[in-house]
Amino acid sequence: MSDVVVDAHHHLWVRARHPQDWIDPTAMAAIDADFTAADLPAAAHDVDATVVVQSVSTWAETDDLLDVAASPEGRAARIAGVVGWADLFDPALEDRLAALREGPVGDRLVGIRTMVQAEPDPGYLDRPDVHAGIAAVGAAGLPFDLVVRADQLASCGRLAAALPDTRFVLDHLAKPPLAALPDVPAALDAWRADLAALAARPNVVAKLSGLVTEARWDSWTTADLRPAADHALEVFGPDRLLLGSDWPVCLLASGYGRWWAAADELLESLSDDERAAVRGGTAVATYGLAVDHLTTRTKEHP
Repeated sequence: MSDVVVDAHHHLWVRARHPQDWIDPTAMAAIDADFTAADLPAAAHDVDATVVVQSVSTWAETDDLLDVAASPEGRAARIAGVVGWADLFDPALEDRLAALREGPVGDRLVGIRTMVQAEPDPGYLDRPDVHAGIAAVGAAGLPFDLVVRADQLASCGRLAAALPDTRFVLDHLAKPPLAALPDVPAALDAWRADLAALAARPNVVAKLSGLVTEARWDSWTTADLRPAADHALEVFGPDRLLLGSDWPVCLLASGYGRWWAAADELLESLSDDERAAVRGGTAVATYGLAVDHLTTRTKEHP
């Protein structure tokens, strides 16, 4: 079958230009380094296109990621889109977004994200000023990526209901507490209910990404990820799920290839068409990726 594989979530950073203050050099030694487009192993693992996602809350990083995506190195790394950062409270937000999209590399901007997970208030997304900023993102024709903690997931459902004309992408399935399993069987109960409520909103899709770092870093297996993945498949369906490696953050718990092997196992019960949607089709549709720039291959699923 014809199949496009998209890594819908990874990062790049050069710390001298964009410091990553959240990295603990001891506990996170595996990612206490620079990661450039030349380091991205997508092509070596038969990934046709990728989406790079912001990790720093500055306009400058968004500009740099757009430039990288359009560069020869970015094209070689198969970067097809950028989810950048924007200041939701900037009174000139609409103009800033328009300027980005109309710039020489503006066609690479496919979404916006802010670091909601860093906000201590579980109800941060209920604030009217936050709604106004996100609505401006939606009015610009861009989806808004939601990177949230599990305790913020309920507010995502309220946000999606309040802004039905804005498209949302839930990152990392809102970080379900997989490391608590199997010792605490009820650990996912609230998360399951909140994810189902969010999935009831048709303007939301979700990424199967970031799960390995929510499980036990040194001992996880695909079976440990399955409770979250199976529930996401049940409530969202394959047509509303995307795959993302969360590279290089995944290196805390997994190599790039190991994550893709685990993803294949998690999707093994799906039909060919359903698998193709999760592996790339939903990402292309959600982010408006230019499919004529992607490498479409005919292959057999292992």
